[in-house]
Amino acid sequence: MAISYKKLWKLLIDRDMKKKDLCAAAGISHASMAKLGKNENVTTDVLVKICTALKCDISDIMEMTESQSQ
Repeated sequence: MAISYKKLWKLLIDRDMKKKDLCAAAGISHASMAKLGKNENVTTDVLVKICTALKCDISDIMEMTESQSQ
C-alpha cells in the first residue's frame, strides 16, 4: 500500500490556494510540502496542522492506494 495526497491538491485547487499559502496557514516547512508533493511519508503532526488549517478531516487530504508492482 502507498499514500496518495491527490485529495489535498484537489482541495487546494477548490479553495484557490497555492502550496505556499498552505505552508503559511498551517505553519509547515517547505521541506514537508516537498515530501507531500512526492507522496513521501510526513509526520502525523504535519498532517494535523494541515487539517486544522483547512478545517477538514485526514481522509479529505490523503488516501491509501495500491502500490505499483516492482
